[in-house]
Amino acid sequence: MASAPFGSPAQVTVRVPATSANLGPGFDALGLALGMYDELTLRTSAVPGLRIHAYGDVPTDETNLVARAARAGFAAVGGQPAGLELEYVGRIPHARGLGSSAAAICAGVTAALAIAGVRDRALALRIAFGLERHPDNIAAALYGGLTIAWIDDEGRPSAVRLIPAPEIVAVAFIPQLRTSTAASRGALPESVTHQDAARNAGRAALLVAALTSNSRELLAATEDRLHQPYRLPGLPEGAALITQLRAAGVAAVLSGSGPTVLALCVGAEELAVAHGLAFGGYESCELAVDLQGTTCGETVAAA
Repeated sequence: MASAPFGSPAQVTVRVPATSANLGPGFDALGLALGMYDELTLRTSAVPGLRIHAYGDVPTDETNLVARAARAGFAAVGGQPAGLELEYVGRIPHARGLGSSAAAICAGVTAALAIAGVRDRALALRIAFGLERHPDNIAAALYGGLTIAWIDDEGRPSAVRLIPAPEIVAVAFIPQLRTSTAASRGALPESVTHQDAARNAGRAALLVAALTSNSRELLAATEDRLHQPYRLPGLPEGAALITQLRAAGVAAVLSGSGPTVLALCVGAEELAVAHGLAFGGYESCELAVDLQGTTCGETVAAA
């Protein structure tokens, strides 16, 4: 790898939120940032090589996702530092539908750009998209709040950020079970009926309004016919949990491709219903909506 002119060894610390994508009908488009955070400290060094302080069951070589993302960030601005060291505090559970891979990618890309003197979320989105290939989680992780993401005709990602209604509180029901997004996508059909597509388009539009200015419509707005009916048969406990929550008037959906179930609660009564629903194998976690997205401290000289 070529050495890049990044000057003296430097370090920066980045914090990135968990995210929930789809939110029912907003398949591959809508994302919501949540108040659970991973943290990365990235250092460059004149000493060649990669050093990773292990965080859980992850690779400690160049296949590490945070390291790959950092490398992609450095490459986008001209090269690579001789040495790289990362410390990652991972609080977002892996393979649960809460955007752990998007968080790792956004953290690595943002930290690399910051060390190179570049703070540009639109550029970070484009670089991260090259690794993730779906813009919904990465947009929410980078920008915070509620994001609408799309890909243009040239294959480039874009996103807009909206501020969710302050009364909305998320409760995540997180199981021990892990799932693969790729495997979950395999359950989706090649096509859907025009009727189902039209219904989902209406619900997705309503969901944007419900999340920002008309939260009383959340239950109707989170109805979905595009992906959940095909994924939930493989997640019977999640299907039962969503059914019970929705029957009680709480807007509940799969978080991403699952297996986490996300309840979007408004008011003490709905929160009490969500917290009072003890469901075997699930840990419930109340999460505020994050409005900052990925945050980055000052770049300083490395010790």
